[in-house]
Amino acid sequence: MSSSAARGFPRSSSLPARLLGGARPHLYAVLHSLLLLTVASPLWSQANTSRFDDTFQKYSKRYFGVGYDWRTFKAQAITESNLDPNARSWVGARGIMQLMPSTFAEIQTKNSAFQSVDDQEWNIAAGIYYDRRLWRLWRDSVDQTDHDRFMFASYNAGRVPLLRAQTLARLRALDPRLWGSVAAVASEVPRWRHAETLTYVQRIGANLQRMDPRGRVLPSPPADSATIIR
Repeated sequence: MSSSAARGFPRSSSLPARLLGGARPHLYAVLHSLLLLTVASPLWSQANTSRFDDTFQKYSKRYFGVGYDWRTFKAQAITESNLDPNARSWVGARGIMQLMPSTFAEIQTKNSAFQSVDDQEWNIAAGIYYDRRLWRLWRDSVDQTDHDRFMFASYNAGRVPLLRAQTLARLRALDPRLWGSVAAVASEVPRWRHAETLTYVQRIGANLQRMDPRGRVLPSPPADSATIIR
């Protein structure tokens, strides 16, 4: 997973936060992007990018229902690991969804069938299961059009920075249910590596735009496409 979670679920992108300390946000975001390139293998071929599609579809349907776009989680996995099941972060996050073993173990207490964080299927299943938990936590406090963004942002950073940003948005007379309001005040939230989180959400949207309706990854996004989620 991506940055350290405020609720006790550490994730892979916590690495820049721990190593860079007070680094400037733009440098932090750049190094985070470089880190993802160093821990994950390239997307070599269409076959390589599609081999986990059945698993993404299976667990998206299980945890989010048949109407949810399963490609969204594939886009997240590309952002996390470039779909490399052998990806490892310097802090120990592992696999396609970059789960810390301790996070996986906590999820495993409610899902005894999840046998190993290093198993490709269970790694994906656990990541989507964790997304569902976050989705439910935001269900009544964000605009429906931005629900995905809050879910993925908290996968990356934990909920606490986002809740603080919502409080600041209210003080600025902005709608705290909108992702744009949170993004507008993000730089004012203390102890939040906001540049990484905003970039993370944007990259998921960009990776989703790179897919055709069947989930096949295109070489680059369409020229007229917007970087959005869903």
